[in-house]
Amino acid sequence: MKAIVVTDKAAGTAGMKLVERPDPDAVRLAGLEGANYGDVVVAVHASSFTGNELEWPSTWVDRLGRDRTPSIPGHEVAGVVTALSYGTSGLTVGQRVFGLTDWTRDGTLAEYTVVEARNLAPLPGDVDFTVGAGVAMAGLTAWQGLFDHSRLQAGQSVLVHGAAGAVGSMATQLARQAGAYVIGTGRAAGRQTALDFGVHEFVDLDNDVLEDVGGVDLVFDVIGGDIQRRSAGLIRAGGTLVTVTGPPEARPADGLAVDFVVVSDRAQLNEVARRVRDGRVRTNIGTTAALDGAVAAFNPTERVNGKTVIRVGP
Repeated sequence: MKAIVVTDKAAGTAGMKLVERPDPDAVRLAGLEGANYGDVVVAVHASSFTGNELEWPSTWVDRLGRDRTPSIPGHEVAGVVTALSYGTSGLTVGQRVFGLTDWTRDGTLAEYTVVEARNLAPLPGDVDFTVGAGVAMAGLTAWQGLFDHSRLQAGQSVLVHGAAGAVGSMATQLARQAGAYVIGTGRAAGRQTALDFGVHEFVDLDNDVLEDVGGVDLVFDVIGGDIQRRSAGLIRAGGTLVTVTGPPEARPADGLAVDFVVVSDRAQLNEVARRVRDGRVRTNIGTTAALDGAVAAFNPTERVNGKTVIRVGP
């Protein structure tokens, strides 16, 4: 199969290339070559990635800290199940699926990937593979940040940073549907995109004064740094700062600060897929590319608002 691999952490994207790798198959899944109980092989039709994956330790080592290069990046997938290992339940060969792969195993920038079945959910037949790959990470991150970690309630106010991006636009849509008042932030060029996805107000972080927002119940942070520290001071008593940027650098004076790493969840994927299918949420896809263009897509020459999706299969 064709796959994108990375070979050297110091080289970064300069060490990323398209190569031929052995196809995963049913024999491998039956117990050879390190396959796990409950795995499936997925023929990848569309894949996506997070821009800072090459900074993650899991890209370079396995769970025991052993070097695993050359490794395949990308952990967001939509495709078709082609083989099942022992112990697999809930999925069948030929089924359309989407979801996330394990961080410490080879990813999805390839023609085939091996995934734990529990990390995948059925992709409805009328939802495009590109949409499935684009919504998996963004949908789960937004859902878990808003509802699992922040317990968002109707009538609350939410400050969503990066509202024109893939995660921010999904958080905006889900928060509005939950009955929240949403204030989005970002660069001036993202104002209209954020408004199109449903923010009630937009703050241009380059030109507007963030503190003019006043008090909010929840800050959904994807930026960190000084913006996170300033945002913590805007949170009302009992409110929450939730972030995906690592341990919080600031905490509300009388509230919670939570950082989390998204996990795949079949029930939540099913709910996101239902909302996409019903038209209640839209995927924010900024650009698409073929697998042989994935290296360039991983290192864009200009800023991309929204998800970059790699089309792999037919």
